[in-house]
Amino acid sequence: MPFNIPILLTWLRVALIPLVVGVYYLPTHWLPLADRNLAATLVFIVAAVTDWFDGFLARRWNETSAFGAFLDPVADKLMVAGALLVLVQLDRVNAVIAFIIIGREITISALREWMAQIGATKSVAVSSLGKIKTAAQMVAIPMLLFHDRLLGLVDTHYWGEYLLWFAGVLTVWSMFYYLRRAWPLIKEKSGTL
Repeated sequence: MPFNIPILLTWLRVALIPLVVGVYYLPTHWLPLADRNLAATLVFIVAAVTDWFDGFLARRWNETSAFGAFLDPVADKLMVAGALLVLVQLDRVNAVIAFIIIGREITISALREWMAQIGATKSVAVSSLGKIKTAAQMVAIPMLLFHDRLLGLVDTHYWGEYLLWFAGVLTVWSMFYYLRRAWPLIKEKSGTL
């Protein structure tokens, strides 16, 4: 396993996931709900920034690795799934949209793993549609965690919910995009479809 700054940042993101979840389990006399929301939001934002920064540094310093390529999307999926589960429990996100987003991530991860085994990873390479979906999620989730008016003006819950549904639509769309691209190989390799 290689060890460098980009991988260290990815591991930091993995370590921050329990903090986003755990802050809501602290005793209320330690941290009132509004402070929990702010703490979870800030931790999630730091984790999201490390997502961009680790990839940037890996490419810039030519420190990309197979392990980093594996760990980075796993950290992203864990971060989003953990935050969505907390938001469902707090009744800030509909369980259906959380299921759609998490279900898509599991499906596409399994598809990518299978495509890698048959040597066809380019068929399911990350698309611009997937990047837009991820960006919408990474903006929506901290808004829903914050769950208050930002600067007294922006209703973060309203806009976070809107963006998450937008991300949900892109989630389904991108899943079908990847499945459609992989379908000829799925059909060929299974021999039964």
